[in-house]
Amino acid sequence: MLSKCANPQCSSAFLHLSDGKLFRWDTHSSPGNPGFGFEPTAKKPAQHIEFFWLCNGCARTMTLTFQRGVGVVTKPAPLARGAAP
Repeated sequence: MLSKCANPQCSSAFLHLSDGKLFRWDTHSSPGNPGFGFEPTAKKPAQHIEFFWLCNGCARTMTLTFQRGVGVVTKPAPLARGAAP
């Protein structure tokens, strides 16, 4: 369940889907190909769906990415083409 912004430095509470940006990760894992949410005792590949949310303020300057071995992390958002710095 979403409760706050995925940016660890932000304390904004999740209240509405229309406020901010929602991210969805569909992940698959298997003993030979561990991934996000890997369950080492699973006998067949598992699918995990995870949701993360960035508040409006954080979504303006950052995005979320997945780093293997770490999980979901924030990173600076790429500047839109033609956007002024």
